[in-house]
Amino acid sequence: MSGRRTDLQAFLWGEVLLVGLLAASLALFLSHPVLRTQYDKPQLLLVLETVMALAGLLVTVLAGARFAVDGLRTDLLLATGFLTSSLSLGAFAIGPVLGGGTLGRPEGWAALLGSILGQGLVAAAPFVPGRSRVRERALGNSIAGAAVVLTVAWLLLRAHGSALPGLTAAPGAREPAGLTATLSLLALLDLLAVLGWGRRFARTGDNLAQWLALAFTLQLFAALHLVFTPPRGTTSVAEGDFLRLLAFAVVLVGAWRAIRASEFGRAVAEERARVAREIHDGLAQYLFTLATHAQMLEAGGPVEEIAPKLKEAAALAQQEARFAILALSSASGTAPFDAALRRYVEVLTADGKLEVELEVDPDIRLAPDEQIEIFRIVQEGLGNVRRHARATQAEVVIGRRPSGERFVAISDDGDGFEGDAPAAGQGLRNMRARAASIEGGFSLRSTPGRGTALEVVLRT
Repeated sequence: MSGRRTDLQAFLWGEVLLVGLLAASLALFLSHPVLRTQYDKPQLLLVLETVMALAGLLVTVLAGARFAVDGLRTDLLLATGFLTSSLSLGAFAIGPVLGGGTLGRPEGWAALLGSILGQGLVAAAPFVPGRSRVRERALGNSIAGAAVVLTVAWLLLRAHGSALPGLTAAPGAREPAGLTATLSLLALLDLLAVLGWGRRFARTGDNLAQWLALAFTLQLFAALHLVFTPPRGTTSVAEGDFLRLLAFAVVLVGAWRAIRASEFGRAVAEERARVAREIHDGLAQYLFTLATHAQMLEAGGPVEEIAPKLKEAAALAQQEARFAILALSSASGTAPFDAALRRYVEVLTADGKLEVELEVDPDIRLAPDEQIEIFRIVQEGLGNVRRHARATQAEVVIGRRPSGERFVAISDDGDGFEGDAPAAGQGLRNMRARAASIEGGFSLRSTPGRGTALEVVLRT
C-alpha cells in the first residue's frame, strides 16, 4: 500500500509540473502573438500524421493484446478508440494527399469527427468496469462497428459538403463557430480522459493509466493551442501538432510496458496453478503415506517395520515442502532470482547424492518473464539429472559471452542417452516449451556414458 501511495504522489507531482509547464508555454504564446509559428509544410504534416496513425495502430494492437489476456472492457474501448482515430486519420487526412488530391472540407471534417469519436471512446474507457466473456467476438464487433460509423459519417459529410463550415481561419479573421465548438469539444474530451485515467491509476494502480493520463495532458494542451490559435491552412504545421506526436509516443511506451506487465502477471498465475498441482501430486501423496503408516501403528502394526517407512516418508514430505516454498517465492517475485536458485540447489544437494556447481554472472540482466522460465528450466534440468542420469556432478552457468549473447547452460557427468530417452522425454519437452515462451533457442547434446549438456540462448 505504501508503494502505491508513493507512486501516486510521484504521478501527481509529475502531472502538476507538466500542467504548469504546458500552461506557461500556452500563456506565453497567447500573450506574445509574434511567437506563434505556423509553417505551410504539407510534407512535414503528412509525415507527422502518418507517424501518429501508425503509433495509434500499434497502441491498438497492444491494447487488444492486453484485452485478449485480461478481458477488461476498459482495454476493449481503448483499443477501439485508438483504432477509430487512426483509421479516420489514415482514410481522410493521409489517403487523399497520398493519392495526389487535396484535403477538402468533407475529408477534413471526417478526420476531425473520427478523432472526436476515438477520443470519446478512450475518455469513456476508464469509467467502464467489468470483463467481457466473449473476447474475440467483442473485439471483432468493436472494430466492425468503428468502420461502419466512419463510413456512414463520411457518406453524410460528402452529401452535405457545401454546408460545412471552414477548417481554417485567415490571420486576423474570426474562426468559424462550428470549428471552434468542435475543437473545444475535443479539448473537453481530453480533459475527461486526463481525469478518468488519473482516477483509475489512483484506484487500481494500473501502470497504463498513468501513462495515458500524462499523454492526454499533452493532447489537452494540443487541442487548446488549436482553439486559441486556429490553423491558417489545411497543410499548416503548428505547436499543437508536435504535442500530439509526443502524446502518441507516451501512450505507445505506456501500452508496451502494460502488455509486458500483463503477460508477466499471467505467467505468475500459471506458475501458481502449476505449483498447486505439484503440491497435490507430490506433497499431498507423501502426507497421505504418513497418515497411512500412522494408522497402521495405531492399529498395532510392527514398529520395527513401519518406523523406517514412516521416517522416509516424512523426509520426502519435508523435501517436497521446501521445493514448493521455493517455487512459490520464485513465481511471486518475492525472492531474488540468484538467491532462489542457490537455495534450490542447496535443498537438492542436501543428501550428498549430487554435487552442483552454480555460476551466475552478477552483471547479467534478466527480464521478469525470463527469470521465471529460467528458474523452471534449471529446476527441470537438475531434476532430470538427479532422477534419470545417475550423475554425481552437474554444472549450471548463467552468463554472457564476449559477443553479448546471454545463455543458460546445464551439464552433467551422468549416463547420457541417444535421442530423447523415454524417462526424460517430458522434461525435455517442458524445457523446450519454456525456452520458446521467452523467445530463446534450445539445444541439447548427449552421449551415452559421457553425460548430457543443454543450452538455452536468450533473446537479444
